[in-house]
Amino acid sequence: MDLPWHLYLMAFLYIVAGINHFRSPGMYLKIIPPYFLNPGLLNIISGAAEIILGFLLVLPFMSHFAAWGIIALLVAVFPANLFMYQNKKAGFGLPKWILLLRMPLQLLLILWAYQYT
Repeated sequence: MDLPWHLYLMAFLYIVAGINHFRSPGMYLKIIPPYFLNPGLLNIISGAAEIILGFLLVLPFMSHFAAWGIIALLVAVFPANLFMYQNKKAGFGLPKWILLLRMPLQLLLILWAYQYT
């Protein structure tokens, strides 16, 4: 496979993040806004999606679709970033500026994924 190293890095990061949804679900459940139904199921779906999309990224015939999937996932989980910023408990006591910085970081992650579409 002749894929760029940063694609492997991205895949690794999403796989590890996805696994973490199952290792530490409480952390993710805390940041799911209360207006979403069944946060436990949403945590499982998003964690599984990260793992699957991470693996698909390194398959040359699937990386294009996986990158679009990651973009969709990042858009879908953006409300959690907003909720973390607005809710002190969901923000894990982090300073507001760090929580605010997460939002443009999400855009950078989208742009990173977009280069593989």
